[in-house]
Amino acid sequence: MDGVPRVPEQRSAEESAALRFGVLGPVRAWRGREPIATGSPQQRALLAALLLREGRTATASELIDALWGDEPPPRALAAVRTYASRLRKVLSPGVLVSESGGYALRLPDARSLDLAAAQELAAEAEKAKNSGDLCHARHVLNEALALWDGEPLANIPGPYAETQRTRLEEWRLQLLEWRLDMDLEQGCHAEVISELTALTAAHPLRERLRELLMLALYRSGRQAEALAVYADTRRLLADELGVDPRAGLKDLQQRILQADPGLAEPSAPAPERSAVPVRPAQLPATVPDFTGRAAFVTELSEVLASAEGRVMAVSAVAGIGGVGKTTLAVHVAHQARGAFPDGQLYVDLQGAGPRAAEPETVLGSFLRALGTADSAIPDTLEERAALYRSVLDGRRVLVLLDNAKDAAQVRPLLPGTEGCAALITSRVRMVDLPGAHPVDLDVMSPDEALSLFTKIVGEERVASEREAALDVVAACGFLPLAIRIAASRLAARRTWTVSVLAAKLADERRRLDELQAGDLAVKATFELGYGQLEPSQARAFRLLGLADGPDISLAAAAAVLDLPVEETEDLLESLVDTSLLESAAPGRYRYHDLVRLYARACAERDEHPPSERDAAMSRLLDFYLATAAGVYAIERPGDRLVEHLQPTGSPGLTFATRQAAWDWLYSEAVPLLACVRQSAEQSTLLRAIDLLWAAVDLAESGANSKEYEAAATALRDAAHAAGDVRAEGRASVVLSNARLFSGVFDRARREAREAFRLAEAADDPLPSCWAANILGSIAFYQKRYGDAEEYFRQAIDKFRGCGDVAGSASPLCNLSRLHLETGRADSAVVLAGQGTDIYQTLGHTLRGANGRYALGMALGKTGRHADATAQLEEALRVFRDSRQRLWEGMTLCRLAEVDLDARLPARAAGNAEMALTVLRGIGGEWRRGHVLTVLGKALHGIGHSGRSQVCWREALEIYEKLDSPEAAEVRRLLTPIAAA
Repeated sequence: MDGVPRVPEQRSAEESAALRFGVLGPVRAWRGREPIATGSPQQRALLAALLLREGRTATASELIDALWGDEPPPRALAAVRTYASRLRKVLSPGVLVSESGGYALRLPDARSLDLAAAQELAAEAEKAKNSGDLCHARHVLNEALALWDGEPLANIPGPYAETQRTRLEEWRLQLLEWRLDMDLEQGCHAEVISELTALTAAHPLRERLRELLMLALYRSGRQAEALAVYADTRRLLADELGVDPRAGLKDLQQRILQADPGLAEPSAPAPERSAVPVRPAQLPATVPDFTGRAAFVTELSEVLASAEGRVMAVSAVAGIGGVGKTTLAVHVAHQARGAFPDGQLYVDLQGAGPRAAEPETVLGSFLRALGTADSAIPDTLEERAALYRSVLDGRRVLVLLDNAKDAAQVRPLLPGTEGCAALITSRVRMVDLPGAHPVDLDVMSPDEALSLFTKIVGEERVASEREAALDVVAACGFLPLAIRIAASRLAARRTWTVSVLAAKLADERRRLDELQAGDLAVKATFELGYGQLEPSQARAFRLLGLADGPDISLAAAAAVLDLPVEETEDLLESLVDTSLLESAAPGRYRYHDLVRLYARACAERDEHPPSERDAAMSRLLDFYLATAAGVYAIERPGDRLVEHLQPTGSPGLTFATRQAAWDWLYSEAVPLLACVRQSAEQSTLLRAIDLLWAAVDLAESGANSKEYEAAATALRDAAHAAGDVRAEGRASVVLSNARLFSGVFDRARREAREAFRLAEAADDPLPSCWAANILGSIAFYQKRYGDAEEYFRQAIDKFRGCGDVAGSASPLCNLSRLHLETGRADSAVVLAGQGTDIYQTLGHTLRGANGRYALGMALGKTGRHADATAQLEEALRVFRDSRQRLWEGMTLCRLAEVDLDARLPARAAGNAEMALTVLRGIGGEWRRGHVLTVLGKALHGIGHSGRSQVCWREALEIYEKLDSPEAAEVRRLLTPIAAA
């Protein structure tokens, strides 16, 4: 607490000077924010007894019993009167009153007592929960729990205080269990495991906490640990009390053994602020001039109608791009809305583009549309799919999945429940989607095509030029999208005749050869729009289409076009108006996948000289390299890497704050890495590699490690094929570093050795420094300590030889860890201190946290546990602020190790659990095995031996699969258990 009891409302200046009291901790009183002296323990006991009466009068005999019980002192009554007199003097007039032979406290506001405020908040939480607003209920319940400031009525003597202390602590635990239960209802199972582990250690006989822990573990995919909790509980209750677990715990164990689907997810996730189920209506507008397709409409409508109240129907509409799949599906979906009263969901899965929509992202959007709070949406695809099916259970919802890539993308998005239906469009026929009703959509018949053209252009204009109209639809390949675009252009130009349009389409210079077949027919329709652009618009359209990635920022687009940002924005917004470009978000733009292909075709055909295409991509690469180098320099002042990068013709962006620089790096991660992959040509290869090197934090954070490693591999291969020793050496350094962080040590070692050899051969000093440091780290992890020490000292000498003082701090900290592991704790502290001092002197925030990480580990092994914890907690704060999930997770693990050394196993278990949660999906299996080993030790220390065995066995399986030397230690941990 901050010294004053908190209440749920803001107060005026006058109220802030009023009396306030606290009993949910030491008994205290304040006037405003100034503490009031409440006297001796006995005097505070009298104050507590009166406060807990909540304004009711306590007789003198009741107060004597409260303070001394059955053995009051001879002058007890006089003592009570003295205590009351002293309290009256320090409190405001009229607060402590005498009446009916006793005393009472008359508080002007009941909420000035922290207990009363907690009761009010708990009542508000109950009301919110009953109305279905779990989010608000959890929020106010956390406010209530925050009012406790340690043990209630701390250090207050007397039997009454002891009884009330027990009551208040029990109430706190009940509120805590209630809040944890709501956490699980909202899908926060992984997040609460750490807290529940610590609570079960502190309250080992409290079965409800054990039950919640079992459920949280099971929902997190840790079934074996969940069952181990039951086994631990059963053994503990038998040993301590001679009883069996209660029926609820037994029932939960059986349901876990049977993999009861009802346990997988909360039964009814609540909306964030409303108990009323959300009814999505996401279907795009149907076209008013929908034409033909009568047989398909009937067929699909009959299939969807079969879903009503009976079974799920899946219809997959396949066909080439522009054939009208979406138009047909939207039309049918609107006609079927009456059969799906609980709503309709829609998504464009972008399956035709290079980066199809991820199913987990789509599920997050669907769950929000169905009323699920953001905080209740789980992280993994499997958990989201399960929650999605649970939310749809009992509802009748139509899901339109447009432009799907393949069946694998679609499967997690299917409702799978009676009364719901899915309608899918795709360019591919989904023969591997069981239960689907496939529909193959072909181009229109000549009559249907002419009818559509006539509806858009007008009967009068077409009737007089029927032959010309047939020529137009034939030139469009009878493709609905092409026909619609051509007809709409004509309808918007009243001075044109149908013959004029037919003549334009007949000119092969005005349309692509691909007009006659397949997806290329769509490109021909875009020729009409492209032909209307001004030269500057057309150039922008062509060149921006060259860049890979899902979208492009305004600043990056300006670099591609070599134009000021303001002029670039005007051009891009004009392209948005023509529908040739989309505004993804303020300052970000994207192409539809087919439009991007068309833009590239235009660039290949129309860009003169052709070298301008390469120059545009070179400018984009320069922009990214210059900006990423600036981000690197902000984070690492004095680091020499930026001086060794290839020069650029772009100044890049500048940032006012470290946070702004980080925001740019992570928001641009995907298009930046896409640019790297595109830049494997010999003229831009070295700059692309240097861009990866400058953006090393993308790999180190874990957020983009897979994409980063893939890009590094592609560049390494390109450099090798080109015979560029310098480029290959740098690419190998980047790749080995990425593999080090992903925990693939053997492959990282091979790459680092090659990097070292190539860097030496190319006389490229900085990659040689990095390679030595990486080789030392790999040798350390593989327990080849002699090699590791040699490499680290070599790296230190090499960095210093290059004048890179900042660079030398990393191998110093790494060498500290080596000394720690080999029993040289004192020198480990010295080395880590040297590295940390370098970072702090140069102003390295993030790297300074790496130094504190090493220093905290070293201090912990010398027995300075408080100092170690302080260093690691400061490092943890920086890693979290910097979005470095890998280092955040490993720091939590190191805190757990310090806790174990300090004999605080409950706290260690909590930190290790949090580490396991943070490191999900990043850092590689080796690091996961390490965290599991630490967690097992902590669980064993708090008596959860069953769970500890599960953790150690999983760790052993990981280490054996990796052929890691840590397997021997885990076997030793399991041996006593096996022998027993």
